[in-house]
Amino acid sequence: MQSFGRCCRNEHFFDDFYVNFRATSPVIRDMFTNTDMTSQKNLLRAGILNLVLYARGMPDTKLKALGQSHSRSGLNIQPELYDLWLQALRQTIIAHDPNLSPEDQKAWRDVLNKGIDVIKSYY
Repeated sequence: MQSFGRCCRNEHFFDDFYVNFRATSPVIRDMFTNTDMTSQKNLLRAGILNLVLYARGMPDTKLKALGQSHSRSGLNIQPELYDLWLQALRQTIIAHDPNLSPEDQKAWRDVLNKGIDVIKSYY
């Protein structure tokens, strides 16, 4: 949670995430062609917070809803695209958290993977 707070203090964190994420694949780049990025960045902030809170014991209600909206019958976000999302997020965290330790990096992996597994399960 502290690492996420340090990242959020940097006004470029969410912009840089989307630069990194769109660079992972032409498929990803195309998905965001006509997206209101201001709204998307707010959704990203809330989504990451929900992943962190879920790992800290919050019910998975919000992640289930996200999984349903991103499922085949929703936005059709294929499960393998989450690996690119995680890669881009970890890259952005490393660049924006000046106090990031190896323990923090492991905690991020554990936290993110736990929640992403819930979301992927709805595909």
